[in-house]
Formats: sequence, C-alpha cells, structure tokens
Amino acid sequence: MGPPAITRHRRPFLAPLWMGLALVLAAVVVVAGVAYILHRSATTTVVVLAMAGEKQPGAIDDPPISEEGEQRAQRLAQMFGAGGLGRLDAVYVSDDRRAQQTAAPLVERLHEAAVRYDSQDAQATASGLLRAHAGEDILVIGSAADLRVFLRELAGTPAAPAADDQPDLLYIVSVPSFGSARLLRLKY
Repeated sequence: MGPPAITRHRRPFLAPLWMGLALVLAAVVVVAGVAYILHRSATTTVVVLAMAGEKQPGAIDDPPISEEGEQRAQRLAQMFGAGGLGRLDAVYVSDDRRAQQTAAPLVERLHEAAVRYDSQDAQATASGLLRAHAGEDILVIGSAADLRVFLRELAGTPAAPAADDQPDLLYIVSVPSFGSARLLRLKY
C-alpha cells in the first residue's frame, strides 16, 4: 500500500467573525434608513393667530371694524401678502364680520379665498388644522375667544390672548411633527 494521500481541511475560523460583521453592517444600514425616512417626514406647521380688528362703537351684534382696524388689516396684508418665498398656504377666518373685514385686504392680495370656520366649532377647526395642513404656513383671524381655543389646542397652553385693548398681537405657533409646540408673541 502506498502512503496516504494528503488531504487538507479548510477550517472556517474566520467565518463567525465575518458573519457578525455582516450583521452589524446590516443593522447600521437599517437604522440609517429609518433615520433618513424620519428626517424626511419631519415637518413643522406654522400657525399665525391674529385677532380681528377693533370694532366700531355701536349697539349692533356684529359691528364692522373701526378705522384703526382697517389700518391693521392693511398691515397684515403687507406682512403676509407677498408672493414667492414665505407665502401663506391657507387663511382661516371666523364667521364674524370683523374677522372677514380684517382678512379682506390680504385675501385680495393673495388672490385666494379664505376658509371660513364657525366660531362655535373653533376647537374642531384647530384640531383639524394640523392634519389638513401639515408642514404648511397658515394664518387664522378670529376673536379673542377663538384665539384662546386655538392656543389651547395647538400649543397646549391655557394662556389667554391679550384683552381687546391690544388687538395688535400676533401669536406664532410652530408645531413640529416630532416634539412639542413653541409659541411666540409679537406686536405688529
């Protein structure tokens, strides 16, 4: 008989190391993909709340705005009526006359119709605003009571808007899709 044939057996001593490295690399790719998707879907909805212009003195239920209110409406139109970058995506106006008259110059400048909401349904309008306009910029013009409802619903704050003697306040609520809302108060 002849000498036995030499056989070599390959020992896979590096195989477990390569498999572990492949699993770690796959996990990193999956986590990076999920992070990218979350980053791309993260939006911030900006809601600007403005009080309707001052009312003319009188005894009627739904009075028109005063001369000061008309001037304030013109300022709103100048601030938000520019086209292009920074353009409003929607304008919501309550059903009372002063709010509609406050929004009229802006709506005319934007060449778009305002969305009317019923003051009785301000809470439903506020909660539906984020679903309907995710990642957009919206202006809401309403009464002080309506603005309280919107602030409570959007920002989660019980802070009441200024009394009727300060109708020149703007509340800017930025609501990110992840995280908590932020509130900014400005005089215009």
